[in-house]
Amino acid sequence: MKLSSTKSCAGKRGDQVRSDCYIELELKKSGGIKIDLISKVESMYGDSIKAQLIEMCKFFNINHADILLEDAGALPFTLAARFELAVKKLLPDLDKEFLLPMNEKNYSSTTKERLRRSRLYLPGNEPKFFINAGLHSPDGIILDLEDSVAHSEKDAAQLLVRNALRSVDFYGAERMVRINQIPLGLNDLKFIVPHNVNVILIPKCESAEQVTEVEMEVHRLKRLHKIKSVSGGEIYFMPILESALGIIKAYEIASASRHICALAIGLEDYTADIGTQRTNEGRESFFARSMLINAAKAAGVQAIDTVFSDVADMEGLRQSVIEAKSLGFEGKGCIHPRQVKVVHEAFAPAAEEIEKAKKIVLAFEDAQAKGLGVVSLGTKMIDAPVVKRAQRTIELAILNNIISKNWKTE
Repeated sequence: MKLSSTKSCAGKRGDQVRSDCYIELELKKSGGIKIDLISKVESMYGDSIKAQLIEMCKFFNINHADILLEDAGALPFTLAARFELAVKKLLPDLDKEFLLPMNEKNYSSTTKERLRRSRLYLPGNEPKFFINAGLHSPDGIILDLEDSVAHSEKDAAQLLVRNALRSVDFYGAERMVRINQIPLGLNDLKFIVPHNVNVILIPKCESAEQVTEVEMEVHRLKRLHKIKSVSGGEIYFMPILESALGIIKAYEIASASRHICALAIGLEDYTADIGTQRTNEGRESFFARSMLINAAKAAGVQAIDTVFSDVADMEGLRQSVIEAKSLGFEGKGCIHPRQVKVVHEAFAPAAEEIEKAKKIVLAFEDAQAKGLGVVSLGTKMIDAPVVKRAQRTIELAILNNIISKNWKTE
């Protein structure tokens, strides 16, 4: 195999770096493996770190090399990704992946109807954010390969995200990855499909054909890796509409595949595309948001709102969620963990909504038990859509832990 060079580096270094590492790898013709380790935790973990480096050298058939490792608390999945990248910079034709064992806690599945109130974005090249993200209890965690990752870091992010999917415990959060814009994003799929991803976000989606391209490549990879299903569940898609063309084609996109679970909107790119500025009031995006919501509901999938970019304005976020909920959105993007709790609280049904829903559901069940074709509450007749909305309110109240599943008997 042809060498592109004899020396490469990967990772991050400096006083501000944490939960990461920097590696320099120089291939030699003799002398064995020499490791120069600089780490504050060398006395406790030095032997295991060196053992992992030696194991990876054997895996990649590296017999003679000088390795400099500056460690800032990198976990094994990060160290493995950084070393693999350094190797592949030297051997670009190398077709091997060093995969750590899958963490048993990561064998998770999902459903199309799952609650998706919040999805927390994490830059795919920043492993320091991965480790404790699940502790903030977002409904979903997005490992991002697109806008938050500089072009020079794309290859590093692919390996880090792949390893994180296998190794990091996200505490029950849905495991999402935002790939790059099609066609570049098709190459990202081989790093995530075999490693238990739940939802793939398709950014800047502008046609049903783009969804089909992703779907076909996912199916090809599942056949290649003999994946019948991911731990009993499917891999779902969430197209993100971020342009005037995407909005006009919203229903076409929303109905492009049975694997679509939700349709999301990205307003930073959308407002730039139509030549205006994004505001908190949102008048400039009302048409786009309404189009997306109607398309999603017509296709039977969830409608997910954009992110709220001011991480210090909690009241502004709360009002934004309340407005989004009033329009028909069911979830919102988060760019900081502190936003998750506010989003959950604002999307939850209010006490008055729940009490009214309880009365409607009980009246409906009473009418059914009596064989009545008409449902009434007091002097008011209740039609099917009202009952359906009440049942959904009760369901959301239970999912948000506001009332228990046994509320009828309590």
